[in-house]
Amino acid sequence: MTHAAATDIRIYPSFTEVREQVSSAGKTLTVALPQEAWNGVIGGSLDLEGLAFDSAVQKLEANWLSGLEGKTVYLEREGGKTEPVTLVRAKDLLVKDASGKYFTVSYDKLQFDVLPPANPLSPSQTLTYSLKNAGSGTLSYLTRSVSWQPRYTLKASDAGAQLSALADIRNSTDQPYDVKNTELYAGDVNVQGDMMPPAPMLMRAEAATTQAGYAAPKIQSGGELRGLYKYTLSTAFTLPANSVVTLPFLTPKLTKFERYAGLNTYFGTDKREGTLSRFYRFTADDRLPAGPVTVREDGRIVGQTNIAETRKGGEVEFTLGDDPDVAYTRTVQTVSQVKDAKGNPTRTTYKVTYTFESSKSRAVRAEVTERVGGRRVTIDSAAPVQNQGTAELRVDVPANGKVSKTFTVVVDNG
Repeated sequence: MTHAAATDIRIYPSFTEVREQVSSAGKTLTVALPQEAWNGVIGGSLDLEGLAFDSAVQKLEANWLSGLEGKTVYLEREGGKTEPVTLVRAKDLLVKDASGKYFTVSYDKLQFDVLPPANPLSPSQTLTYSLKNAGSGTLSYLTRSVSWQPRYTLKASDAGAQLSALADIRNSTDQPYDVKNTELYAGDVNVQGDMMPPAPMLMRAEAATTQAGYAAPKIQSGGELRGLYKYTLSTAFTLPANSVVTLPFLTPKLTKFERYAGLNTYFGTDKREGTLSRFYRFTADDRLPAGPVTVREDGRIVGQTNIAETRKGGEVEFTLGDDPDVAYTRTVQTVSQVKDAKGNPTRTTYKVTYTFESSKSRAVRAEVTERVGGRRVTIDSAAPVQNQGTAELRVDVPANGKVSKTFTVVVDNG
């Protein structure tokens, strides 16, 4: 059976379901795939729908060149001359010349009387079904060799920010797919069977989408499916072997965008000094699948990170590293303390002071989140909480200026 053009693929973040229309005029159906494509198939995922069968046998077949063993092929010599030789072993390309001498050659020096396939040195796997009756059906399997991922670009300037995304569809096998219907799924999906992670996918070729008469498919929202989010491609397309097809994806509107210098830390009585980090925070009017994001400020790259799956209107927050222009000093003063009969502290009140100093030529927002542990914790005038409290400082640091801010912590372990 040759692979039909009527292929449907449902691509998830870490695997893909391939669905191919198959037919047989007799009671035997044979499916063949290159060995590299079979290596990505998740064990136990092969299924044949719509055709009843009595048995299925999977078998490793020799490569195309093995079929020429014992036959005459042609060897290119220096100066462009060729001579007939006998192919003795395809495995190591051992040949014998007219004088009876044996030696190995490289494949690119061989010539043939017939047209070789695209992967003449690659073996293939065949799956032969013994059908109850002739007819048509759907062969499906799960593979880790095809996947997709969005990648975002956040463009920021003094005028505001914009977020856009591209979708990369990767095929790391020697098997091309002529796809009729494509669905992309975002979300957390676990599958059983072979849970080995996929091999690193090399971007060997960029799929051509500018050929004459070719209309590149568009990605459209397909709605929610039991916690997953579906996207569909508007037209059929070809996913070449060892390729990456890149398509425009989302252009969500940002409903909030903030930059600030921040610090996330834990409470302690020690004095601390350091610099804050460069933080970004935004919300969008669309659901965002997980993926890498590149941040540009005034057209220049200032960092890259990854964002998690985010609901519509959900907050995205990340850091891009240290901001050496904004320094802080943190000191702690014990205001009061209550002890039990054995002299152990049961209730202690602390005053924590942060002093921020900026060498920037513009004002910057500084934010500190400090987690405080204890049986019962009170931050400033807020209601007491059990086990862990959170102190949050928000202050605008003037250009080339300094500012201090304090909060009070009561830790009750009595």
